[in-house]
Order: sequence, then structure tokens, then C-alpha cells
Amino acid sequence: MKTIKGPAIFLAQFMGEEAPFDTLDGICGWVSGLGYKGIQIPTWDARCIDLEQAAKSQAYCDDLKGLVASYGLEITELSTHLQGQLVAVHPAYDIMFEGFAPAEVQGNPSARTEWAIQQVKWSASASQRLGLGAAATFSGALLWHTVYPWPQRPAGLVEVGFGELAKRWTPILNHYEDCGVDCCYEIHPGEDIHDGHTYEMFWEATGQHERACILYDPSHFVLQQLDYLQFIDFYHDRIRMFHVKDAEFNPTGKSGVYGGYQDWINRAGRFRSLGDGQTDFKSIFSKLTQYGYDGWAVLEWECCIKSPEQGAAEGAPYIKRRIIEVTDKTFDDFAGGGSSDETNRAILGL
Repeated sequence: MKTIKGPAIFLAQFMGEEAPFDTLDGICGWVSGLGYKGIQIPTWDARCIDLEQAAKSQAYCDDLKGLVASYGLEITELSTHLQGQLVAVHPAYDIMFEGFAPAEVQGNPSARTEWAIQQVKWSASASQRLGLGAAATFSGALLWHTVYPWPQRPAGLVEVGFGELAKRWTPILNHYEDCGVDCCYEIHPGEDIHDGHTYEMFWEATGQHERACILYDPSHFVLQQLDYLQFIDFYHDRIRMFHVKDAEFNPTGKSGVYGGYQDWINRAGRFRSLGDGQTDFKSIFSKLTQYGYDGWAVLEWECCIKSPEQGAAEGAPYIKRRIIEVTDKTFDDFAGGGSSDETNRAILGL
């Protein structure tokens, strides 16, 4: 067993137009003051990182680490959620995802895909220079519009979809292997990898690529009504990252998992600040610790009610209280006796 590191915080939802949220320098001071020990960096936000420069310049990465360390913080991982989404986009979603890409590739799906692939590869290179062992991303989706099987899916459609997804990602995963970095897919509705079965299908399609790992975020499983504790039992050896995000599911006679096209505040499934939802984090931290997860516990704040400032302030102590300092003793050692082959044989009557 190993002690989980933390608390850490994902900066994506906290960057803003006013100080201290408008610069990496400013936000590092803010999160450090709240008690966080690490930051997860969104690579699409130029205020946090110049991803291309980080991929190519060790001096830049050393300076970046030095700035973060000056606030008593570590960089936990880099995130390419938005760029990873664009590695695979069904045409039905082209317009809605255009804003994730720079202007020069908008309206050109092929150029947009190539841009996204380069971005995700740069994240691996930058992670290597920063001394990080894992990076976060989304898989993108070619099949999501068929998630509900009506009309009936044609035979072979799912296999073709995951085959193409693996074809696009395998060269990226090979680059991650070259860099010694795990590529951690957040299991998330809207992605073709959105539960255990879909992760397995993708993993098999990549030839069980060692770098195709999991970012575990139980909030998405609460909203899907998936057993998020048993998920750890199944996939603990593939989980290399952990988002600590809360959620609740309160179905009514009008709405359930699909949400009825309602705003978040009116949905049966809602993201909440830590401690305000239904997620059993005490059991999650116990299971992850039992299985030897030694990565970071990273707060991701998304709440339809509470402010991000309050959510962040409450999040650090919430995570800290749930991190288990692993024991190197057995609780009943005080009652133990000596051991020898002769003694053991005598106990067995041999």
C-alpha cells in the first residue's frame, strides 16, 4: 500500500479575467493559501503554460517548475481534455466543438484533427521534461450519437468505430511510451470511452497498449448509475489519475439519467462541490489505498449551486481528511508469537 498524494487542484475551472485568477503566478498563490500541494494544468490555457515551448525546451520547463515550487506546490499532471476531444469528432458535433480549436484550423476537420494530435503528443513531451509520469485527456467520440440503440445499430458498427479510434490514438500512445508517460483517459459521457466496457473495447483495439490508462472520476459514474466502487476492483491496475469530484442522482417522475434537456440545476444527475453530493469518498480513498494507488488526489470543481471560490476553499481540507497514511504494522502484532517451520508443523498436528 502507498499513501495518496494531495490535496491538489485542477486549475481549468478557476482561471478567470481578474486577479488572482488571470495568471499562473496569481492562482498559485491563491491555491497555496488554501492548503493545496499540487496543481493540474490545463494546457489549452496560454496563461498557464506554452505547451509547444514546454515540449521543446527544458529551460522553459525548469523555470515553470521553479515558479510553481516557489509557492510550495508541485505540478501533478498536464491536461489535454479539449485537444483530446478533437482527436475524434463525429461531423454532427463539428460546430459545437469548433471553439476548442484555434481559428486557423476551424472549418477544416482534417487540419483540426492533426492539430489535436500534435497537441496531445506535445503534452507527453512536456510531461517528460517536467518529470511527470501521467497526463490527462479525453478520447473523443465517433460512436456517441449511437449510444442509445435506436435505430438498431448495424452489425459491426461498434467494432469499426473502436478500430478507427484506436488507429488514431495508437501512434499517440506510442509517443507516450517513448516519453515514459501514461495517457489517462477520463471515463466520461460524450466520449466513446465512457464506462468499463467501452474502455475495454478501446484497450483491446490498441493491442492492450500499456500507456492507455484511466483517469478515475466517480462523479461521472454517479450520473450513469454505475458502481464506482466495484469499478476500482475491476480496473485498479489501470487507474493512474484521480479526480475528486462529487455528484448526486435524484430521479423524478419527469427526469432520469438522460436529464430531459434541462439545465444542470434541474437535472436528476448534478455535479456538486465536495461533501454536498452522494459520492462515498471514504470508501473510494480506502479502496484506492488498498490497491496501492500512489498518484495525486486532484479536486475538480464543478457545481451547479456553490461558487468555485467556496468549493475550492472547502475542497483542500475535505481531501486532506480522507487521505490515509498507510500503516507498516499489523494491528494485532502485539499478540503475535514467534514463527518457525517446527512451530507451524506442531500447530497443524504434524
